Amino acid sequence: MATVRKIVLLGHFGVGKTSLVRRYIDSQFSEDYLVTVGVHVKKKDVIIDDEKVTLIIWDIEGNNSIEKTRNSYLLGSHGFMYIFDVNRPESYNTLQTELDYLNDNFNGVPVCIVGNKCDLFTNDFNIDFFKDSIYKDCHFTSAKTGDNVEAIFRDIAKRIQ
Repeated sequence: MATVRKIVLLGHFGVGKTSLVRRYIDSQFSEDYLVTVGVHVKKKDVIIDDEKVTLIIWDIEGNNSIEKTRNSYLLGSHGFMYIFDVNRPESYNTLQTELDYLNDNFNGVPVCIVGNKCDLFTNDFNIDFFKDSIYKDCHFTSAKTGDNVEAIFRDIAKRIQ
């Protein structure tokens, strides 16, 4: 019997939450922007340390603050992924505040920080830009190319098993 774990994807609108889920679940990417209204729930079975784990992935609508998110979406979560767009400072400028909120209200629930759209990095704007300690455990992904997408879901699955 599989262990079932709920993962909620958080972050501003347009940071690529839905694209990351589509890449992970369906191995697909679309340039078309799909607005998530409410929540989309997807499921994927994975093997972690020889144990079957069913990930129930909640792709919720984007908000400028987690505090604006419906509390019912967050209840019962085993793990969070906080996604930001590496090219949109407004999507990561309040990262510490958002992480503090999660820690205060969901203490002990692991959070995976994800900087998405790293395929848009340039020589002048790249991973070195994110040197602050808050980004030390951050994963940098690209839903478009698939870079590091499997790794972020594997990381959170290991941490919540």
